[in-house]
Amino acid sequence: MYKIYGIPNCDTVKKTLVFLKTRSVAFDFVDYKKNPPTIELLKDFKKQIGELPVNKKGPTFRKIKEIYEKSPEAEQIQLLIENSSAIKRPIILKQGKIVSIGYDEKALNQL
Repeated sequence: MYKIYGIPNCDTVKKTLVFLKTRSVAFDFVDYKKNPPTIELLKDFKKQIGELPVNKKGPTFRKIKEIYEKSPEAEQIQLLIENSSAIKRPIILKQGKIVSIGYDEKALNQL
């Protein structure tokens, strides 16, 4: 079973969920708006990908960019928890390991 993190109104998340549903891939969806990411989750994401999963192209990040870039990691994590739309999405995990970030059709076909 896969676990997918994101926000439901994100077009990339919607596209990914439709892709998986039409292929009968079983998953649990974790909505950042209803269940904000934890410090531990974000640290685990960082450990797996080498950096915090920040969507630097999005409008939410642009609003917090100046503060984010000047802050130590603990404050950056708190900013991401408070502004979950600034996190890359969707993030897909299998057994706790990230298998895909964003809409990556090649990676999704392998699920």
